[in-house]
Amino acid sequence: MRVNQNMIRQVQQRILQAQEELAKQTVEVTVGGGAVRVIMNGQQEIVEIHIEPDVVDPEDVEMLQDLIIAAVNEAVERSRDLAQDSMGSLLGGMGLPPGLF
Repeated sequence: MRVNQNMIRQVQQRILQAQEELAKQTVEVTVGGGAVRVIMNGQQEIVEIHIEPDVVDPEDVEMLQDLIIAAVNEAVERSRDLAQDSMGSLLGGMGLPPGLF
């Protein structure tokens, strides 16, 4: 299938618009019964981390570190899913062959 330059420009423009929209969308993850909350945008950038003061125990820093890692990893996964859904529907709706972009 031959793709013309105009179609490529349209796809690039739509991808840029989708990326701008993803930057505005967020996912929120809480772990440890709400002890740690991470908010991340659709571009896998952490927007906010909130830690409940009662979970900060100088004698158990490792637990807090584990909670933060778990929250960030889950937020990254959800953010990737958000981006994949957004881009997949964008490109799929354009009737482009799979693997083109």
